[in-house]
Amino acid sequence: MTIGQRSTSLARLTLAGIFCSLAMTGCLSPITLNRAVTTYDEAITDAISKQLLINIARANQHQPIHFTGVSNIAATFDFRVSAGSTLAFTGEAGRALMPIFGGSVAENPIISIAPIEGEEFTKRLLTPFQETKFLLLLRQRYDIDLLLRLMAQELRVTENGQEVAYRNTPADRTGYEMFRRVVTHLSSIQDQNHLYAEPLVYNRTWTIPANSITAEGFQALEKEYLVTYSQKDDSYTLRKQITGQILITNYDPATLPPDERARLIDETEEGRLNDVSFDIRPGHIGGEYPLKGDFRLRSFNAILNFLGRSLEEDPEYQVDKDPRTPAVHDNPVHTMELLLSDGVPSGADLSIQSNGKYYAVNTTGPLARWNREAFQMLYLLFQMTVSEVPRVGIPSITIAK
Repeated sequence: MTIGQRSTSLARLTLAGIFCSLAMTGCLSPITLNRAVTTYDEAITDAISKQLLINIARANQHQPIHFTGVSNIAATFDFRVSAGSTLAFTGEAGRALMPIFGGSVAENPIISIAPIEGEEFTKRLLTPFQETKFLLLLRQRYDIDLLLRLMAQELRVTENGQEVAYRNTPADRTGYEMFRRVVTHLSSIQDQNHLYAEPLVYNRTWTIPANSITAEGFQALEKEYLVTYSQKDDSYTLRKQITGQILITNYDPATLPPDERARLIDETEEGRLNDVSFDIRPGHIGGEYPLKGDFRLRSFNAILNFLGRSLEEDPEYQVDKDPRTPAVHDNPVHTMELLLSDGVPSGADLSIQSNGKYYAVNTTGPLARWNREAFQMLYLLFQMTVSEVPRVGIPSITIAK
């Protein structure tokens, strides 16, 4: 082989090596991206889950609650390739050219964490949940008894003209047992697909003399109301759809007469944004045990304290359904059964160690599904708290070639 032929062969091999290296890089890019996204997603989910569990342990130990959020992950990947050739060292191939390919991938993650404190701590952890968030989860087909046992602070009903509060706290046996019986009754109605939870809607009308409205005032009214003119009375009729708060019922509120819906809207408007009203009437599924009142929702911090105290200080106990309540699918003792042990619990999906003790959610046995859903709901509630973790102005994942 002449020198010229060797040079041509070398160039061809080098060019082929470059093409192969570039092709290899193109294949590695999406693979690396998929691996990075999946790995970081799993890491963040695991970190939040462990923070939830360790804060339950802190509540059990009467220690301060604290969360640290991952506000941003920027993973930069640097792909480097090289190609060339060299003479073979031994044998008859000693005069042949051998290609050399090389490559490397460098990953440089930048993870930003932000502690939840100050005003953000107040908004996210100390502010009671609003009824809209409760309704959002209920529409995902979660069990209403699990939702209320986790989210509700107390049940409020009117008895003999006075409002009475029944607390969702095992230490208050009278209050706790009444609370449990009511949420179990609502669960039995839900099991039969006859539970309604929708905002009340009513069309209100007003009649005003036509000569009392100026041209400018008329234009303003048209933006807010449906306006019709009556030549007979020389008056305007204003109509506006009023949407009230959520009402949980065992009947369709749309079937009620307009004046009845208006009355219910007036009653529910007197409540707070963190109140969920209910009205169970005779003559419908579950009407054997008529009920009317409100559930007052609590904050995320109160939920953690409730779960933490349930381990030792204030444990939950079995409460049987009311005799008037039909059969229910689930009525477990614990809102979310937690394990406390000196060693690593076997069979648990997740466990943490705090102050020499191990904490875990019981994910074995007949109530494993219930406990998993309770922890999943706790995770969703944390994500649904008021404020968002601040983000740093860096792209989520950047890949450079």
